[in-house]
Amino acid sequence: MVSSRRSITDASTLTGWFKSSYSGGDQGECLEVARGHATVPIRDSKAADGPAILFSADGWSSFVTALKGGRLSA
Repeated sequence: MVSSRRSITDASTLTGWFKSSYSGGDQGECLEVARGHATVPIRDSKAADGPAILFSADGWSSFVTALKGGRLSA
């Protein structure tokens, strides 16, 4: 199920999904992250059986740091 493009087609096959405590609650615009895997899977919370992107641990850390530092624009 893991492809060379760093994604999987059915995220529900992975365990350990959680939403951030900073999530907007019931607004439906949330990402979920799964713990306990060699990579860091990210999925849309509204599509539990949809695709997930797989980040390396360093890549995910860099992404979160850039977000917190305001270095990414919408």
